[in-house]
Amino acid sequence: MNEWPNGWSGDRNGNGYGRGSGADPEGARAMPQVRRDAAPGYQRQEPPLPPSMSPRRGATVPPQQSQGYDDAYDGYNTGQVYGGGGGRYDDGSGGGRPRPRWGRRIKWTIITVVVVLAVASVATYFWADGKLRRQVDLSKVIDRPETGDGTNYLIVGSDSREGMSAEEKKKLHTGSAEGKRTDSMMILHDGSNGPTLISLPRDSDVEIPSFVGSDSGKKYPGTGRHTKLNAAYAEDGPELLVRTVEANTHLHIDHYVEIGFAGFANIVDAIGGVEMDIPKAFKDKWSGADFPAGKQTLNGQQALAFVRTRHAFAGSDLDRTKNQQKFLSSLASQTATPSTVLNPFKLYPVMGAGLDTLIVDKDMSLWDLGEMFFAMKGVTSGDGKSMNMPISGSAGGNLVWDKAKVQQLVQQLNNDEKVTVSSN
Repeated sequence: MNEWPNGWSGDRNGNGYGRGSGADPEGARAMPQVRRDAAPGYQRQEPPLPPSMSPRRGATVPPQQSQGYDDAYDGYNTGQVYGGGGGRYDDGSGGGRPRPRWGRRIKWTIITVVVVLAVASVATYFWADGKLRRQVDLSKVIDRPETGDGTNYLIVGSDSREGMSAEEKKKLHTGSAEGKRTDSMMILHDGSNGPTLISLPRDSDVEIPSFVGSDSGKKYPGTGRHTKLNAAYAEDGPELLVRTVEANTHLHIDHYVEIGFAGFANIVDAIGGVEMDIPKAFKDKWSGADFPAGKQTLNGQQALAFVRTRHAFAGSDLDRTKNQQKFLSSLASQTATPSTVLNPFKLYPVMGAGLDTLIVDKDMSLWDLGEMFFAMKGVTSGDGKSMNMPISGSAGGNLVWDKAKVQQLVQQLNNDEKVTVSSN
């Protein structure tokens, strides 16, 4: 039975609102309520409110504005709107909550990640830059050749035992000789025609030119004295070595990089070893080398023995330089991989092991070092060329360079041309 008086089952215009008889869905509208103090003359009797809509006992009903009826009726309205509103949704708890703004969340997540990466990159740069030992002052080198196209690095592997314990020296078969000598020397040219890696045998016959002492500042005139190339380093360090290389090749050296025994072994161990394919088995009691033929992964101790061995080869130092080139190129190639660069637990130990032991010139930046590293990798990938300094013979046990070929090689490097000169 209908609780409402006759005529209250629909809206005032008789459109059947509330009966569900219309073809169109009901729109959002407020349900008017009959006020108990209706004005005199209002003809309809006030119906009793259903229990579900009755106000609490003792509660007062606030007056509301009329909902569009005549002035005599300004019925009480709860203000509740039936029908959807935008921007909120019901989660079943009875209250509306804001709809999640996924676009904004994604945007701020991306911004946060970018900021964190930027901060980490800057922090890493300054950390790494602070580890470089910029000890070589190339401004002390006199009478230098003109600068050519491309960049030339003089890369030196010294037999420095700095920081090594007696146990480490025994393990690595380094001996306990005082001072430092060069165990390997290479020129790496990085240019538009690909990198070129040129080994300088330490027994190369060179003339010691006039030079200024790196510590004393005193000028020593050239006397035409000939000696082995590594003797220049032993006599007055990196500055005289650079001066001697430039004077005998007429090639300008832009940067100097040096690493000792311990640093070399630590880098190899930090990267987890370097895979090498050794074509023929060999042993050398002097370096501690004992390698079977075939593919194998060398740890730091084995890698140091591999690049130092010369007594096991017929070509002695010339064969050793080829192994050094092969190993360093493989080291660079296997280090510059996503598994190392994108893994901080591997990248930072490798960088720490390398940068702690590198000695570079005062103008060397991390950017320069990175370019050198990737140029070295390019030699392995086939984009570049590796060779020995052309040799024409020997004199007094020293290897004599082929002057004509050296001149042609230097000209091609200075002009940043493709190198066509061969070692033979």
